[in-house]
Parts: sequence; C-alpha cells; structure tokens
Amino acid sequence: MAKTQDFTKVMQDMMASFPVDASAFQDAFKTSAAMGEKMTKVALEAAEKSTEISSSWAKATIAKVGVLAKTKEEPADYAKSVSDFASAAAEMAAENLAAFAEVAKKVQMETVELMLAAGKEVSQDATAAVKKATEEVATAAKKATAAK
Repeated sequence: MAKTQDFTKVMQDMMASFPVDASAFQDAFKTSAAMGEKMTKVALEAAEKSTEISSSWAKATIAKVGVLAKTKEEPADYAKSVSDFASAAAEMAAENLAAFAEVAKKVQMETVELMLAAGKEVSQDATAAVKKATEEVATAAKKATAAK
C-alpha cells in the first residue's frame, strides 16, 4: 500500500518563510474593541434619552387621564373633557415623536462620524500593514535568492 507523504515539515518551512506580524492582528482587535465601545456609548445614550421621553410621555398621559376620569356636573362636560383629552394627547404625541426623531437624528450623525473615522483609521492601518508585509516579503525573497 502506498504511504501518504507527510507535508508537515514542508508547511512549517513555508510558513516560516512568510513571517506574520501578530501586532497587526492585535492592533486590529484594539481598534475594533474601541469602535465597539464608542458605538455602544452612542446606543446607550439613545436608549437612555428614549426612555426619558417615554417616561415623561406616560406620566403626562396618566395625569390627563386623571382629569378625564373626574365626575362632571353636566353631560356636555364629559364631551368637552374627552375633546380636551384628545387634543392634549395629539399635541403630546407630536411633541414626543419630534423628540424621538431628534434622538434618532443624533444617533445617525454620531454613527456616520464614527464610521468615517473608523474607515480612515482602517485604511491607514491597512496601508501600513501592506507596506510592512511587502518589505518583509521582498527581504525574504532576497534572502532566498542569495541562498541559492
């Protein structure tokens, strides 16, 4: 039966001929972690502001329902009370939806800024890594050529 050739030594020699700079991977991880931290901060700030808006909207609505639920002297007062509540609810909805839109707009702007900054940083890192790798490969090729 034919024995399969062991390529372990060949692969080890080949990989040793192409040195890998682990610091590039570490730098990429650090950059990625920093980006994640900044994006998380943006998301948490938006969640906090949205929660504040929702909470104040709910409190205001509950206060208006309390006024709506009070007993009235005349039947017409009930109709007026419901009409006033509907008007106030519509006004609150418009104000709060505008506040939510501002939060979304701020998140969008900050995200775009972070992505542009990250893209610029990644581009610079990639350029530096490619330049360094090219130099290392050229050096390894010269050594291999000189060794022959």
